[in-house]
Amino acid sequence: MRNVITLVLGGGRGTRLYPLTKYRSKPAVPLAGKYRLIDIPLSNCINSGLTRIYVLTQFNSVSLHRHIRRAYTFDQFNAGFVEILAAQQTLDTETWYQGTADAVRQNLRYVDQTDYDHVLILSGDQLYRMNFAEMMATHRASKADVTIAAMPVDRQTAKSMGLMRVDDSGRVVGFLEKPQTDKEMDIVRMAPSWIDARGVESKGRDCLASMGIYLFNRETLVKLLTKTDYHDFGREIFPAATRTHRVGIHLFDGYWEDIGTIRSFYEANLALATPQAPFDLASATAPIYTRARFLPPSRLDGVTLRNSLVADGCVIEAGTTIENSVIGLRCHIGRGVTIRNSILMGSDDYQSTADAAQAAAAGQPPQGIGAGSVIEGAIIDKNCHIGRNVRVLNARGIDTSEETPEAMIRDGVACVQKGATLPDGWSL
Repeated sequence: MRNVITLVLGGGRGTRLYPLTKYRSKPAVPLAGKYRLIDIPLSNCINSGLTRIYVLTQFNSVSLHRHIRRAYTFDQFNAGFVEILAAQQTLDTETWYQGTADAVRQNLRYVDQTDYDHVLILSGDQLYRMNFAEMMATHRASKADVTIAAMPVDRQTAKSMGLMRVDDSGRVVGFLEKPQTDKEMDIVRMAPSWIDARGVESKGRDCLASMGIYLFNRETLVKLLTKTDYHDFGREIFPAATRTHRVGIHLFDGYWEDIGTIRSFYEANLALATPQAPFDLASATAPIYTRARFLPPSRLDGVTLRNSLVADGCVIEAGTTIENSVIGLRCHIGRGVTIRNSILMGSDDYQSTADAAQAAAAGQPPQGIGAGSVIEGAIIDKNCHIGRNVRVLNARGIDTSEETPEAMIRDGVACVQKGATLPDGWSL
């Protein structure tokens, strides 16, 4: 594994996750109260023995850079690193990344080194736990030029993914990106018995979908990117590569979620707070790493708490009810507040006494959630000042509303903007 270089793709503008990506890149979006999305692929790498990692970014990446710099530092004897490769003008190119393959092409000088035999390419906005050493074993055993992590899916799920048809030897012989009709899916359909025979229960699923996790022989990747001007791996590189190279798959059937929309982000976070969470944040052998913060334990005083996650440094006052929710770092929640099915991202810093007094003099509520407020089916971004008896919920049951400086509804979820101030009695 020391001969593998890893590239984590930071993604583009993240428009489907807006407004969470208004001030940050997708991989920097907070997750489960105390992590960020980028912590998932980086933790999977470290737990798999991969410590030479580049993160490719280009949009709203300041907070992501700060997080990586503070969280991922290896000792001098390890020779490991997590470094940022931001999009930049060079003598070879003056454009932004035009797609996943183009992002890697613009950084080939970091890949095309004889120190590395293989290149692992990951996405920065997925939630899963995988041992990449097992994928490497599959890659070597099949003598593949490229190995794609694949999972069985049903036809409804398959519409938003890239599908593969594989022959009996395990070689990919067909690749189709986001098919929409049964006729298209029949082209790449796999017999459920083929999946069952390889140790994964098909459960009636007859499609193999790409997870966006690719393991290349270094020379193969360099050849594919220098001999073509293709911009995207799924739509262009792999359909062509299946004809000229041995492309294999590594079957996976654990939890995997692509955090691509507000709705998927919302549902994935709330699922983590359930008693039978599909993804276990606590693992003795494969922990999730993040930035170390020196915060006090959370203090709860006469609080009713059910099926929820509460991060460090919170103060939650008497009479508050929290159900099926995620409470982020440094949240201050006043008396008699009701929070249900919601995500509170918390605050970057504590509000000082002087700042609170100054805000009060200006008629601004203090940082946190004021007494008597009701938050339901919502995402409250960081550093918000929410007054007393505020109501944040999608009472009209609409899918999308117009954006205001304070809030908007997206995918049916009420979203309060980062740093917003909601005065006493405000309602959505």
